[in-house]
Amino acid sequence: MTGVLPVALEEATKVIQALLRAGKEYVGVMKIHGDLSEKQIRDVFREFQGKIYQRPPLRASVKRTIRVRTIYYLDALEIEGRNVLFRVGCEAGTYVRKLIYDIGRVLGCGAHMHELRRIRAGPFTECENMVTLHDVLYLYSRWQETGDIGMLRRFILPMEKALDLLPKVFIRDSAVDAICHGAHLTAPGITHIESGINPKDTVAIFTLKSEAVALGTALASAEDILKATHGIMVKTEKVLMPRGTYPKLWR
Repeated sequence: MTGVLPVALEEATKVIQALLRAGKEYVGVMKIHGDLSEKQIRDVFREFQGKIYQRPPLRASVKRTIRVRTIYYLDALEIEGRNVLFRVGCEAGTYVRKLIYDIGRVLGCGAHMHELRRIRAGPFTECENMVTLHDVLYLYSRWQETGDIGMLRRFILPMEKALDLLPKVFIRDSAVDAICHGAHLTAPGITHIESGINPKDTVAIFTLKSEAVALGTALASAEDILKATHGIMVKTEKVLMPRGTYPKLWR
């Protein structure tokens, strides 16, 4: 497999767990083991959109129990003989190779994945964010030669970019250091939030300057959080900002 692989450095490794849960998009080539009409192939593709049951393959690094995953879209872009160029958007943890194998079983003749390329991982896309190792080497050497920090910024992005797709809760400066010490977020510390938050959702806690402070679990809906005047609204799960970045204004 080729394509997008986000790499975190130093403190940014703390956001990897959130990134792993983000959706993925792939393009690939499926090779069918029999001769079928284009209509048959497209009809079966439609059957695999939505919720599916999937058992991880034998060589998977997780327990091989049946689990539910969501296929957001599955398109046959081109069909030429027994080769099908496809695009799939799926929930994190979906095994595309196993998906193709299961499609082959429903088609009745079998199929296997011939090529696969990840073109999106969470907020990172092939067109906007991806660089090759050769690009990294060149840009790094240019930075060493010129001292131009812009060379590094072409392939090293702010940690906050990895949290683009998470709903966000913005907090007062006076609450930041308490969160950095592991405190849970209470209603008075919140200034505003993004819509669509539901209880148990993973949310990103941000400063008013759009700096990532922590990851947490929402304990109420967006509507209830906005109405609340007291009580814990977000349970802090992973602190991202070093202690002392903001002054201590709590006891």
